[in-house]
Amino acid sequence: MIQGTIIAGAVALGVGVGYVLRHILAKNSANAAEAKAQRILENARKKAKEDELAAKDKAVQIVEQAQKVARDEERQVREMQKRLEKRESILDNRMEEVDREREDVKAAADKVRAARKKVEEARAEATARLEKIAGLSQEQAKMVLMQLTEEQYRGDFAQRITKVTREEEDVLREKANMLMAQAIQKYARSHAAEALTTTVTIPSEEIKGKIIGKEGRNIRVFERLTGVEVVIDDTPDSVVLSAFDPIRRETARVCLEKLIEDGRIHPAKIEEAFADAEKEIDARIREAGEAAAYEAGVHGLDPKLLYILGRLRYRTSYKQNVLLHSLEVSYIAATLAQEMGLDVKVARMGGLLHDIGKALSHEVQGTHVNIGIKILKKFGIDEKVIDAMKSHHEEYPYASAEAYLVTAADAISAARPGARKDTVENYIKRMEELEELVNSFDAVDKCFAIQAGREVRIFVRPDEVDDLGAMKLARSVAKKIEEDLTYPGEIKVNVLREKRSVEYAK
Repeated sequence: MIQGTIIAGAVALGVGVGYVLRHILAKNSANAAEAKAQRILENARKKAKEDELAAKDKAVQIVEQAQKVARDEERQVREMQKRLEKRESILDNRMEEVDREREDVKAAADKVRAARKKVEEARAEATARLEKIAGLSQEQAKMVLMQLTEEQYRGDFAQRITKVTREEEDVLREKANMLMAQAIQKYARSHAAEALTTTVTIPSEEIKGKIIGKEGRNIRVFERLTGVEVVIDDTPDSVVLSAFDPIRRETARVCLEKLIEDGRIHPAKIEEAFADAEKEIDARIREAGEAAAYEAGVHGLDPKLLYILGRLRYRTSYKQNVLLHSLEVSYIAATLAQEMGLDVKVARMGGLLHDIGKALSHEVQGTHVNIGIKILKKFGIDEKVIDAMKSHHEEYPYASAEAYLVTAADAISAARPGARKDTVENYIKRMEELEELVNSFDAVDKCFAIQAGREVRIFVRPDEVDDLGAMKLARSVAKKIEEDLTYPGEIKVNVLREKRSVEYAK
């Protein structure tokens, strides 16, 4: 019992001692925390005071710097104001000097005008006295003096003018001859006169029979398609193709050579070979136009215009090849333009295209010059080039110096010995007029003048013209030829009406 009481007392004592110790420790800890907080607070106050002092120092520095800048700017403004005042003073002084000089000039001008007036009055008075003494006015005296001088030196003036004119003409003629001689010498192209027939070599005499065909069927189809006359005579290993149109003749030659090479000659094959020959000739025409433009140094032409230019390869003028003639005119005109300091490009292009209308002159109404102008305008050619080419036959007035050069170059090329033959040109013109007259009839499909114009073959559309209509057409054409054309001998009018029926077995 006593022991339990002791233990309880000990426990209570331990609890009391622990409470006291805990209280003491808590108090000490609170004191330590308070002291720490006080130190932090002191440090913060000290830091804030230091920052405040630093900020004040910096603010003072900024204020001092601003005041310094303000003082500098104020000093500059005062200096600038002083300079402006000084300049203003100088300008005022100069304005005063200018005003004084202006007054001096005005006074001098007044004196000059007064002196001039006095001189004019004195001159008028002197003139009046002279007119009174001489009994003539000033204009009358002047006319009398000029007449006396002219009568006295009339002969001398005439001789001098004649001499100067003759000397200038001699110099100009000599220079012109020199320029043309140089141009011709630089461009010396041979002129090969084209014939009106083409000879085609055949490998054997058997081919002649195939060309003729059964009862002449093949040769009739060939002549109808190509528009040429096939001459088969006793000449060994050759067939002659005759036509005044070089394109027809060349197309027929190519067609015949294709048939001979193939060996099969019948109407269907002839039509096929003719179609291929037309394509080949078209390609050659295009190549000829491109080659001519390249050789002449003319670039940038439309491909369709080059094709029209290439057609001149198969055109002749008085038996002179028109494309070669155009190239020669282009070169001569360009050479003359270069020597004379004119526009070489315009002269070169004008010379090349001056006869472009001849490529279509047999298809379009009008002179080849007017046709050429329309063609060039259609393809947007420079107006300077058109002006240069349109006067070469003097249908239009000369619009530029280059126009004179193209005309001179055309005359030089045409007048060269052997270049042209009038007889052939007249013959071709007569053939063209004959075909043009026949084609004016509505019922005509196509026609060809053959045998040197002694025969005209007319092909009609069988669906539109019957046999009786063909007979009437032949008579009408013959009568029209008699009325409108002049020709030697007689002309045979041959109207052909071919009816072909084709069916296919399927």
